[in-house]
Amino acid sequence: MIKAYNYPKKRWFILAIFMFLNLTIELQWLTHAPISRVAEEYYSNQLGSSWLNIDSLSIVYMLVFLLLSLPASYVIDTYGIKKGIGLAAIFTIIGSIIKAFGASSLMTVFIGQVFLSIAQPFILNGITALSARWFPINERAIASGLIALAQYIGILLVMIVTPMLVSSVIDSETYGQGIDSMLMIYMVPTVISAVLILLFLKEKPADLPVEIETQRLGFKEGLKHMFKLKDAILVLILFTIGLGIFNAVSSLVDSISANLNIQDSDGLIGGVMIIGGIIGALIVPILSDHYLKRKLFLVLCMAIAIPAITGLAYASEISAMLELTNEMTYNIALASSFVLGFSIMSAGPIGFQYTAEITAPTPESTSQGILLLVGQVSGIIMVVIMTINNNMYLDSMMKLFVPLIIIGFITLLFTKESNIKPGE
Repeated sequence: MIKAYNYPKKRWFILAIFMFLNLTIELQWLTHAPISRVAEEYYSNQLGSSWLNIDSLSIVYMLVFLLLSLPASYVIDTYGIKKGIGLAAIFTIIGSIIKAFGASSLMTVFIGQVFLSIAQPFILNGITALSARWFPINERAIASGLIALAQYIGILLVMIVTPMLVSSVIDSETYGQGIDSMLMIYMVPTVISAVLILLFLKEKPADLPVEIETQRLGFKEGLKHMFKLKDAILVLILFTIGLGIFNAVSSLVDSISANLNIQDSDGLIGGVMIIGGIIGALIVPILSDHYLKRKLFLVLCMAIAIPAITGLAYASEISAMLELTNEMTYNIALASSFVLGFSIMSAGPIGFQYTAEITAPTPESTSQGILLLVGQVSGIIMVVIMTINNNMYLDSMMKLFVPLIIIGFITLLFTKESNIKPGE
């Protein structure tokens, strides 16, 4: 009876509107990241407080996630995805409106960012939960991959479109103009995506048989079960490293460009990383679902990430050794960033699904929430260290990422493959 059940075609519409919400919440996360030097000039007369700066607009997402990840998972596990994600949609609407209409005040923008930050853990922790309720086992990595794809597109739009909307040419009379209109433009799709969720998101297919629904533990019992499993602990280590690096690089992409002596805030290093992630999210989860293999593709992704982060961290040294021009240094960084995006960002959705499978009957939102939580904690630590004393330790941290990625790869080798079968 379970194998004969056909999930409704409406699942793709549900997936589409959730993808749209994920796109806009990521769009709002990094609005100022690719133009941080421009934004610092724009808000220069408002930077009197040591904690209120442009980087804090990105960091607050990670800090709030740190506080609300487990509560968000609890709400989703206890009250369902409709109420949990619906609550996030309300905060998303409020936050984006505050940012747009208060764009000239850094404090007001920060307050709007706090509201958006509250929405994010409910959205991100609901990914595997939504996939488990609306999709069969052989489509869940694809569903998670498409949601990740939407997130990456949101980040890509920030990295590429924001510098187009804001004048970032040094010494130009228009330098810094466009920030107000940029935030107003971004508000429109954000509000639309949240309204669609409030109108159309359902908990599960209406005709889903009772027999096919996965029996899940409660929130606390699920946590206890997860932390008893060796493979779950090893994947937590992997996400602490991989997701932390991704968060750090995404948050400080303009500072990384400055470290490579790139004068203009063009956002291309972040942009090509996201393009690589988009391609990876389209290809790798499909292969994972086709072969019903999770660990295999995680190992391949992390193996590819090692030379990628090496190239990004040591681009200047490689160019100096080969006596290359500054332009070639930039090209090395771009190529490395592309491969890094392909590897780490395609590993994300597979890692979430893998953890949900090996930790069952722990609720999916609980396992995903823990993975995201450790990545946010490490990301915060990395960003804070990299921004101490005007980015004094940024270059050293970038080089430290190389042995960290190698440790993550070795850790993954000691895990076992997920035992999943078609029809489950």
